[in-house]
Amino acid sequence: MTETVVDVGRGIRLCYDQIGNPDGQPMVLIPGLGQQLHSWPEDFATALAARGFLVTRIDNRDVGRSTHMSFPAPKPWAIMRGGNDSRQYHLGDMSRDTVGLLDALGYGDAHLVGISMGGMIAQTVAAHYPGRVRTLTSLMSTTGAAHIGRPAPSTWFLLATARPPRTRDEAIDRALKIFRHIGSHGFPFDEQWIRQRAGMDWDRDQTSDGVPRQLAGIFASRDRTRELRQIDAPTLVIHGDRDRMVHPTGGAATAKAIPGARLETINGMGHDLPRGAWPRLIDLIAEHAAHAGQYEERR
Repeated sequence: MTETVVDVGRGIRLCYDQIGNPDGQPMVLIPGLGQQLHSWPEDFATALAARGFLVTRIDNRDVGRSTHMSFPAPKPWAIMRGGNDSRQYHLGDMSRDTVGLLDALGYGDAHLVGISMGGMIAQTVAAHYPGRVRTLTSLMSTTGAAHIGRPAPSTWFLLATARPPRTRDEAIDRALKIFRHIGSHGFPFDEQWIRQRAGMDWDRDQTSDGVPRQLAGIFASRDRTRELRQIDAPTLVIHGDRDRMVHPTGGAATAKAIPGARLETINGMGHDLPRGAWPRLIDLIAEHAAHAGQYEERR
């Protein structure tokens, strides 16, 4: 696969790759906080492509090979306030990045699949740009409402005490520690994949300031429940019942806020994509997109 960097407007360039037949229905996979495009495993994306989709994986702004912002990363107290720099962005800005990517690719609309923060971005696109989203799939995400979908106290502590890695080995060790905690305790832990993924992360981007800026962007967006009620795209919400990063209440609140949304719970799944859950996840995503497309044709 070839990675391409494209201008999406307002001085932002996003990196993406594509898997599948060019004639397939466009599907964009949006990663979560601090995650790069390969956080959607290649085999996972290939399985979706085999169901008739042209799958695009992306780096959000501030990670990977996409544009990194130049202003200082906010401190923890400032993150909770939504940042303290006039250049701080929010989920609305990141949703405009995604729409700019659709424009650059020549897509009038696309199926959007977002995980965690990526789910928030996909939700925001669907709310602010009706007609650009064929279907919305929001995985292990939330609405931003207070006391909903919050990390477990142990997760807050783990993240607060983690130091930015200085070497590739430290980056791998840090990823293993985090995903042993927030990963899917109901499925086997795939240490080899975590090591591979963390190594790729380091090889593509050794910076760390993008994570606090992205997190501040989430807090800057506040409670989005009211805007989610405006979404008219067919919506599927997926959440694991063992999620220590985004409590399952986040998925329930998302499904409740979006008219007609369907909630599917994956038993044993945490805040990752365990290979043992792939068959069901891929079926859910692909069938949701396919059925919604048939509905649009009948209309």
